[in-house]
Amino acid sequence: MTDKYAVIGNPIAHSKSPEIHTMFAEQFKGKPAGDMVYKDRILAPLDGFAATVERLRKESYKGCNVTVPFKFEALQLSTRLIGRAQVARAVNTLKFEGNAILGDNTDGFGLVRDITKNLGFDIVGKHVLLMGAGGAAHGVAQPLFDINANLAVVNRTVEKAQRMTAAFDKQHQATVHTYEELVGQRFDVVINATSSGLADEMPALPPGIFAPGALAYEMMYGRETPFMKFASANGAAVVSDGFGMLVEQAAESFFIWRGVRPETAPVIAALRNR
Repeated sequence: MTDKYAVIGNPIAHSKSPEIHTMFAEQFKGKPAGDMVYKDRILAPLDGFAATVERLRKESYKGCNVTVPFKFEALQLSTRLIGRAQVARAVNTLKFEGNAILGDNTDGFGLVRDITKNLGFDIVGKHVLLMGAGGAAHGVAQPLFDINANLAVVNRTVEKAQRMTAAFDKQHQATVHTYEELVGQRFDVVINATSSGLADEMPALPPGIFAPGALAYEMMYGRETPFMKFASANGAAVVSDGFGMLVEQAAESFFIWRGVRPETAPVIAALRNR
């Protein structure tokens, strides 16, 4: 029987996950890993995530991806968590194994792999500024630490950023700042994990924030955001959106489900401008 997968969110119509995973499966056509179908974008009611997951399990789905606003609820619903999901306090990948629900978070893996593999940017030892302290930031902070980035976090609400950084492994130390405290500082990598782009707003970054050769990374994708425009006008050497991250985190989900790693470069090239 062909294994079934889906993505759950609200909203969900914009999701490219079905196209991405279909292209991954085609790479393994004729092999067990390719015997899968991923076509359903499921719009779950805001109060109906758990019921939606239970329906998928009863219908013999093998797993699902989870997007906003259900990543924290997916964490609570998981009966077993991978370590990186425990640190992130959010789950974007569920795998159904009998009565168990395995929860994982592949967002940080996808970000780091896009930056280091696709963009060819070395983060080891670099000064990295992470904007935001919400779910997106939670998902990527620990993987940045894991490759020895010197991490600073800025958020409009400092207390929220402090709570986030307190959850990291004790050997990791992140500095927490207000936007005003960034004046005069420079960073090798600046990552926008806020939702400012959705509202067409610009975070309150000061001019001169980008060190020579710096990378500006917008975790949103699909259009040029105010942050990307600001970065281009203020000295960032490389400006990227998060489409590569989307494909790379999907590839990690595919590996969790199917046990093999798909090639991501042809998928990124095929879908970026579609």
